[in-house]
Amino acid sequence: MPGECCLAVSVIQSSLATTRWINGYDLAMCSHFQALKDRERFQRQFGVAPPPDLGKSDMWPGYVGSFIRSHPFANVGDAAVPQREALNGLFGLVPPWSPDTNITRYTYNARSESVAAKPSFRDAWKKSQHCIIPAEAFYEPDWRSGKPIPTRIARADGEPMGIAGLWSTWKSPKGEELHSFTMLTVSAEHHPLMHLFHKPAEEKRMVVILPAACFDDWLQARPEHSLALLRHSPAVALQAIQATPVNGALFT
Repeated sequence: MPGECCLAVSVIQSSLATTRWINGYDLAMCSHFQALKDRERFQRQFGVAPPPDLGKSDMWPGYVGSFIRSHPFANVGDAAVPQREALNGLFGLVPPWSPDTNITRYTYNARSESVAAKPSFRDAWKKSQHCIIPAEAFYEPDWRSGKPIPTRIARADGEPMGIAGLWSTWKSPKGEELHSFTMLTVSAEHHPLMHLFHKPAEEKRMVVILPAACFDDWLQARPEHSLALLRHSPAVALQAIQATPVNGALFT
């Protein structure tokens, strides 16, 4: 049984049902985040060297970004082998049976309540292919004014986020191997801050930000212990501010 984690910091994602789409992506989902690009902050926060290419700053489904998993040889007894490794992968999990990578448009979030049964995610869940997704912040639409106001959500202490996720490996018809990852979500219906986002009638959900003390618990947890690590946190742990457009646009 994993050790008891410290307070987890959680962030929001909302329901599949929405009428607002930009660039083909559903604004009611956590489909847009700011990747961690500072290599020193990456190493300090996650205790592992970042991959040579950290991918894009503005991450959308299908984009290549970084994720962290347990090193496959971490438990062989060799002190020279690190506990964790950082890799590049597609944002949006591509299960082994998928004919192509287009599925990333629909698999960037995985519901914790159904992840063990959903065909896209159940293999990764059963095999405990847990990962941590480094991020500076993510974006959500605030509909309280009657129109979507892009909102940047980050940790209140300014530190990078480590989002709980799953990873997978997919082999292309040409035999090339690609990694991919998804963010795990939980209900946020009663979260003091995050329930304010999205349309009133929509289900409220959140992705889970793991505190550093929980990183190894999450990466090493077996399926029967995994759900206990996906928990909420106080609203004071998050900061939500109206996002500032870059070059006149945010959802690009």
